Amino acid sequence: MSYQALYRVWRPQLLQDVVGQEHITKTLQNALLQEKLSHAYLFTGPRGTGKTSAAKIIAKAINCEQAPVAEPCNECAACKGITSGAIVDVMEIDAASNNGVDEIRDIRDKVKFAPNEVRYKVYIIDEVHMLSTGAFNALLKTLEEPPSHVLFILATTEPHKIPLTIISRCQRFDFKRISSHSIVARIEHILSADGIEAEPEALLHIARAAEGGMRDALSLLDQAISFAEEKVVLEDVLAITGAISQQALITIVECLIEQNTIEALQEVDRMVSEGKDPMRLIEDLIYFHRDLLLYKHAPDAEDLLERAKPDESFQALAKQLSPQWLHQTIESLTGSQQEMKLSAHPKIFLELALMKLFPYEPSNHAGGLESTKEIQQLKEQLNLLQQQVHDMKKQPVQVQVNEQQSPSQQRKVKRPQAVKSKASTAKVMELLKAADKQSLQLVMSRWGDVMEKMKTTNVPGHAWLSDCKPVAASSSTVVLAFQNEMHRDMMDTKFREILEPILQAIFQTQQTFVTLLSEQWEQVKAEFVSDKGKPDDEADHDELVEEAVKLVGEELIEMVDRDS
Repeated sequence: MSYQALYRVWRPQLLQDVVGQEHITKTLQNALLQEKLSHAYLFTGPRGTGKTSAAKIIAKAINCEQAPVAEPCNECAACKGITSGAIVDVMEIDAASNNGVDEIRDIRDKVKFAPNEVRYKVYIIDEVHMLSTGAFNALLKTLEEPPSHVLFILATTEPHKIPLTIISRCQRFDFKRISSHSIVARIEHILSADGIEAEPEALLHIARAAEGGMRDALSLLDQAISFAEEKVVLEDVLAITGAISQQALITIVECLIEQNTIEALQEVDRMVSEGKDPMRLIEDLIYFHRDLLLYKHAPDAEDLLERAKPDESFQALAKQLSPQWLHQTIESLTGSQQEMKLSAHPKIFLELALMKLFPYEPSNHAGGLESTKEIQQLKEQLNLLQQQVHDMKKQPVQVQVNEQQSPSQQRKVKRPQAVKSKASTAKVMELLKAADKQSLQLVMSRWGDVMEKMKTTNVPGHAWLSDCKPVAASSSTVVLAFQNEMHRDMMDTKFREILEPILQAIFQTQQTFVTLLSEQWEQVKAEFVSDKGKPDDEADHDELVEEAVKLVGEELIEMVDRDS
């Protein structure tokens, strides 16, 4: 078979070609030049980031006929032999299939012998974490004090599985995930050398799908080139990766905004029917919402976006969504993703995950802006109250002195609020003459509707109104008793024009309301009963009882015989 995969053809032959690992390659180049190499190295990091490639480059560099050099010449017999695998002194061992004690003992016995063709023997043990405990123990002494002509290079993707006794005997280098920008630059170089055209969006999607691995990126590129006709386009990459296009993700989010359940589920069903993996779809949705949230907080950090390209449609969508809703959505989708992993029917959980989101208010107009309005209204109310307190401090205190009062009584101050309280009390006393039990029962039965309507109309007004309860009512007026004086004042002034239309809409009659404090209501109620006079005969007594029942209801009346 003459064809070779791209990741094999373009495998790095120089340390400078190992993309995205400059912090490692620079250190190794200096060590090669100065001939200060350690006897054992441990290369750790995700798959496809250049661990075994760097190991083979080091093997060539220390055995190069031009040594000491920072890079192998790749022209001498030693470099060419190591590249082709013809030199037996450089051995690449797969620990996954050679993980027993016997294999390691064989290595331990052979390291004593001098190399045959080059100056140094190099043992590259890949996936070293797969070795058994006995194999690690057999390797310990040799790894700590190998002969001067031997170099060990261990590579692993799971360093936490390696005994600390092994790690302590090696010089460790941690390879990191390669950035999407670096992967795209490498791919563009390869395509340019091979004369192949590709859309920038397609290359960016390949880089993101590779998740930091250059080998995975080149494998996906190889597939895309085979799948494409003349030019590698985004649709080709989406087809081979099973990923979701940005436009499809935007469509789903717009359905959430518009509360369009049917269209959202139809879109998901269409994509799954086309072969998209539900697990991959929910992962893309999570990352897409993450990108929206990141863009709202840091619009300039485009390099940090994982699944999205900040084009006009993406920016317009981000403006519509509130950060609170994005937080809720990411948390909800992440929980559903965990459930999907344990399910034999992931599509059902994906559909449920979307339906869970529909009760939320996603847009700024419904959620974020409303919250902003509420905050602004509360700020205005706070400023108004502060101004009222400031004005009250400036007003001179009015003192009414009665010559017959004692000096201590003369020092008592009659505040302007007392005048207002008396006016409210007088209104309530007058209202009670027309109040009846049926009207109060009607108000109490519909008061929940009043509160709900107030909440949807004006959230701050609902907060102020929640402090009160209806205590009496006539066909046209409701008496509201408040626990807090400030709440009563706010309803009387700022929110009267909001509450009265709500009362009229719910009770279908011309309605108004009178306010007073709960303690004042108790006084008014007692005064109203006593104003009927003390009954001298049975008729007067019955009349008083009727008035009391009319005011508060028969169930709250207790008859007491004072003569008994």
